[in-house]
Amino acid sequence: MEIGKNLAANRAAMKELFADCGDIVFRDFAAAEGQGQLFLVYVDNMVNTTAVEDAIMTNIMNRCHDTETEERLLGLMESVIANRDVQQVDTIEKAAAGVLAGDTVIFMEGSSFALQASTRGYPNRGVGHTETEVVVQGPKDAFTELLAFNLVLIRRRIQDTRLKVVRTKAGSRTKTDVALMYFSDLVRPEILRQAKRQLERLRTDSILDCGSLEQLLEKRQFSPFPQLQMTERPDKAAAALLEGRVVLVVDNTPFVILLPVTLNLFFQAAEDYYDRWEIMSLIRFMRYVAAFVAVALPGLYLALTVYHPELLPTSLALKIATTRQSIPFSVAVEVISMELAFELLREAGVRLPSPVSATIGIVGGIIIGSAAVDAGLVSPAVVIISALTGICSFVIPNISVVSGLRLSKYLVIFLSSALGLYGFWAGILLLVVHLAGLSSYGIPYLYPFCSASVNHYRDLEDSLFRLPLPWLKRQSIFMKKRGER
Repeated sequence: MEIGKNLAANRAAMKELFADCGDIVFRDFAAAEGQGQLFLVYVDNMVNTTAVEDAIMTNIMNRCHDTETEERLLGLMESVIANRDVQQVDTIEKAAAGVLAGDTVIFMEGSSFALQASTRGYPNRGVGHTETEVVVQGPKDAFTELLAFNLVLIRRRIQDTRLKVVRTKAGSRTKTDVALMYFSDLVRPEILRQAKRQLERLRTDSILDCGSLEQLLEKRQFSPFPQLQMTERPDKAAAALLEGRVVLVVDNTPFVILLPVTLNLFFQAAEDYYDRWEIMSLIRFMRYVAAFVAVALPGLYLALTVYHPELLPTSLALKIATTRQSIPFSVAVEVISMELAFELLREAGVRLPSPVSATIGIVGGIIIGSAAVDAGLVSPAVVIISALTGICSFVIPNISVVSGLRLSKYLVIFLSSALGLYGFWAGILLLVVHLAGLSSYGIPYLYPFCSASVNHYRDLEDSLFRLPLPWLKRQSIFMKKRGER
């Protein structure tokens, strides 16, 4: 609906759109020296009231140009309203969208357009500390739920005009602000085009969090492994941009999305680059070993004790057999029940308040494991296997990959319980084949462990081990090739 010159009709149209919306403020007032009637609309507690009162209302009430009506409203925009961003809107729908975005919309008698002044003043918790990607040495600041703050946290780290920000909205009802960030001289054109095309083609009512957007953008919906990366660390997002990757900043969430991604990147922590390469290489290698143990250990124990005890050392096999003499359940039932018990403890620790969660995780695990052994329900070896598996899963720095490995572990357990070592290796092979079949925006998921020759093996320098920083001055696989447009 077009904005008309009749102020009363415009007010009625806006009030009809915002019927039964008690948080919408309509304020009528007059310009200085009887130069015209106006009214403004904004969302209560969503705007900076100082900007509304001082920069808009006070200035208009005390200063106004004695010109024709249309030009008078333009004069207000150019020399009276002291906001940093003021633009014209010509329809009631655009005016309502501006109000819901946190701006203030100003209507004037005799004007066929309105002014949308930036007065956003969202409540926020400020810049906090990282919680899911904690480092001992390195920056402690984390993203917040406010998109504008998150853009600033990245901009202050990269002061380069070639860092571009493209803003759009997602969700037909929520109209969530999304910012797409990239380096114009580093990003590969096909990756950028695909990311923009996906955002344009989104057909959904709501985007409330970057987790929702991540699931909508993923190519393989039924894979338990993430094909996009989320982080709460501004330094990690800045590093991804410098590698030629694209960053999606979503309003209302303290995480951003990094794309493309490979499995190798999920095993890299921000701290890897803030400490010496020798110790960080050892820790990174331990993460890969821990990931394999978290998936394979329960199934391997089950296969060896049930189907192939001759492969175990004699003393160990006799010890396991002795501890299992009074156990009423099979090894498979033991392993699965203990794994599920630890999964429940993990979830309980996440949902409970922080002071209580640590106690539940540690004390609960000790009590349940000890009580189960004393009651003769499970053997001590199974408790140790389950505890070691859980510890190894906590070593991996990305929770999304941990979730995929947790599901894969049960596949290996079931195949091992049915087929022994043949089932164990079949499960591992199925997992590797699945990972090899994944890709993220044209980049193989297992890169650089496969297809590394495409980039002359340069990306292997920062994969299983991390070489010294002076040696890492290379062109990443994510970067635009020289001479490419």
